[in-house]
Amino acid sequence: MQPKLSLLDDALIARILDEAYQLMLKPGIKVQNEEARKLLAEAGAQVDEETMIVRIPEQIVRQALETAPRQFHLFDYEDQPKVQYGGDAVHFDPGSSGICVLIPETLEHKTAVTEDLIRIIKVAESLPQYDAQSTAVVCDDVPKELHDLYRLYLVMLFSKKPIVTGAFTNTTVHHMIDMLAIFAGGRENLREHPRAIFDACPSPPLIWSNFGAGNLITLARAGVPAEIVSMPLAGAAAPVTLLGAVTQHAAECLSGITIHQLARAGSPIVWGGAASTFDMRKGGTPFGSVETAMIGSSYTQVGKSLGLPTHAYLGGTESKILDMQAGLESGMGAMIGALSGINMISGSGMIDSLLCHSPEKLVIDAEGIAMAKRMVQGMMIHTETLATGFYEGVNFKGGDFLKQRITLQLFQKEQHMPGKVIDRDSMRGWKESGSLDTFARARIRVTEILASYLRPELDPVQVAELHAFVLTLAKKAGMKNLPMIENFEFA
Repeated sequence: MQPKLSLLDDALIARILDEAYQLMLKPGIKVQNEEARKLLAEAGAQVDEETMIVRIPEQIVRQALETAPRQFHLFDYEDQPKVQYGGDAVHFDPGSSGICVLIPETLEHKTAVTEDLIRIIKVAESLPQYDAQSTAVVCDDVPKELHDLYRLYLVMLFSKKPIVTGAFTNTTVHHMIDMLAIFAGGRENLREHPRAIFDACPSPPLIWSNFGAGNLITLARAGVPAEIVSMPLAGAAAPVTLLGAVTQHAAECLSGITIHQLARAGSPIVWGGAASTFDMRKGGTPFGSVETAMIGSSYTQVGKSLGLPTHAYLGGTESKILDMQAGLESGMGAMIGALSGINMISGSGMIDSLLCHSPEKLVIDAEGIAMAKRMVQGMMIHTETLATGFYEGVNFKGGDFLKQRITLQLFQKEQHMPGKVIDRDSMRGWKESGSLDTFARARIRVTEILASYLRPELDPVQVAELHAFVLTLAKKAGMKNLPMIENFEFA
């Protein structure tokens, strides 16, 4: 009885896919990676090397879809399967690749550095609502060529959860796979029990860049899961209609899956995205809009119709602080994503159109996620009768049900019990507790989490090897040492 949100019927899904196949022939897909073009040409696609436009026949795409796995897992540091991609499993991770963090004392946005990312990792590690970590913010205190791998490095040091990450160069992705292999005990073990999934992003409209397609090929051959993050921007870098954006998303994902499976058939890949509309008044990308959620829910239906694992960016907001707008947009996005059965929902903790991160918002969003996960559980039957059995011995008194043993046994199964961030007290109790608003309570909760956080016990030999690997790359980038990390000693 799991509730589901469906915005498309079967006939409309078929039309979307039919037009997506047409787009891959005309105008075609621009593929800027030479090796990807070669793979497509060898499979029978028509390639124009001068324009780099590739026309991909439907038959080649369908063959790729046949080999793409329907389900796989991400594992944690303890080698336990924690995240299921496929089916209607729903998971959440923090948003990623922010460049700023919110200063709670002043509500200003500042450029993120190492200590900011560590705070975010610690908070996400301590909240069970987040099934995976992300490489949440770019650290400005290391050179640009280290940005991607350095974020992964910090997550590996401070977390045991599975990881959603990504690389923006064809060189960095190799380094990051090597880093993961250190903790996995080798590349083959990493292939069998992957801990991380890498986002791979086409450029709208209908372009696979050199590094985007190159990442797909590298990940496929390494057997490390890839997550296509198609980003149609309805009205600017995609058709203005929501269905037009969903169709472009399908063409970009289908072409990416084809490149990926041609590199190594059977490697895990996800039908994902970070779609949005273009705000004609302000020129922005409203990731908190209901239309953004509608595109994500709809393209998820298309992916599920093909039997593929799914991902979306929902739960963000355009608000610059943690106010009612942030709560409204973030909660709505989380709920729509969960009801759509999206396997991994990214975006929590982020404000200002995914530019800024906030540990306090991570705490508040976790409560919305818990509510969404409770909704997905649906209406459950716990007893032989639905209600009649409860009335035995009841004397028409309002509190009689409180006395029943079954009430004590079942109320925590039926009711989600929120944490201290959510206020359900009386007016008197609220005043006695300091008359705090949600943001103030979230600040207190973040402080508590950071004070009680315990760094995970990691193999010191692996940690030393990882540190040496990253330090070598840092020195090549012109750094003498990596930024100081609190309470960490490297052998």
